[in-house]
Amino acid sequence: MTARLRPPGGTWARAILVVAAVGLALVAGLVAWAEHQMNPAGAPGPPVDVDIPMGTSTHGIANLLASRGVISNSTLFLVYLKLKGGGPFQAGVYSLHRPETYSAVVHDLSASQGYRLTVPEGFTAAQIADRVGHIRGHDAGNFLAVATGKVACPGLRSPYEPAGGDLEGLLFPDTYRINPDESDCEIARTMVDHFDVVARTIGLDRAPATVGLTPYQAVIVASMVEREAKLASDRSLVAEVIYNRLKRGMRLQVDATVLYAVGASRPGGPTAAELGVDSPYNTYRVAGLPPTPIASPGKAALEAALAPAQGDFLYYVVVQADGKEAFSPTLAGQDANIRLAQQRGLR
Repeated sequence: MTARLRPPGGTWARAILVVAAVGLALVAGLVAWAEHQMNPAGAPGPPVDVDIPMGTSTHGIANLLASRGVISNSTLFLVYLKLKGGGPFQAGVYSLHRPETYSAVVHDLSASQGYRLTVPEGFTAAQIADRVGHIRGHDAGNFLAVATGKVACPGLRSPYEPAGGDLEGLLFPDTYRINPDESDCEIARTMVDHFDVVARTIGLDRAPATVGLTPYQAVIVASMVEREAKLASDRSLVAEVIYNRLKRGMRLQVDATVLYAVGASRPGGPTAAELGVDSPYNTYRVAGLPPTPIASPGKAALEAALAPAQGDFLYYVVVQADGKEAFSPTLAGQDANIRLAQQRGLR
């Protein structure tokens, strides 16, 4: 008796059905997982402020949101943006939730809740204006015009500002939360008000008695200290050198003032050509203080200008890679320190 063979087609058909069923189950599971990620249970959760720095890419924003618990999967969020649309998003501070639905996140990021403006110590008015210009609805040129008095703002004036002066050096370096509807005048006023409070707290008004300068002149000294001293331990010593040179009628020869004169903010000193620039800020050519501050000094630099170290130092130069200065009362000592700096590849 001959055995009948089972047709092979039935086996393959069942195998295909099994594979298809498994595939559908995987797809269904993936869809369910994605749906859970995009619309997490319990959303919205507790509030959380998320600070997105300037220049952060969409990919970076996704990673930031995941790190703060707003979303749980940055890759899926990027896919969501591709499919649904969204971005690019503005830098700023956003009030979100941990967790939050993807649709709510995109909505919140598209409607800025404010911007965190960080002004580092030693920034010039032009550099501050550049940062303000990155805020939606603001323009760097207009803010700089406000800071230099070319655009009038009622009530925008520091008691330390001389007649006919501007706000260079009087815009206090700090981190500010800027509301979307704030004007350039209001932003500048906030910075100036902050400066005035700090100045009064540390006794800037007593500068004539403590250092023999007007309060505004003390701010000028503080701005040079801010730009010249790389380490906190050197601030009062740099101030000492400045005051000692002023007392002796020596030119200050402060590199940072020359860089300010030529509009440069790079690290290092001026070139030989820049040292010859014809400017009241070139303290290699002009005796005395520059006419205005050259940057926004922080509280520590202001305090150093009001309480310089006491000694006979007249010179300084960076001699360590971390910015540490070496100080000397004599030109011979300065020359020796310069040779040391050169040996270390610092000049």
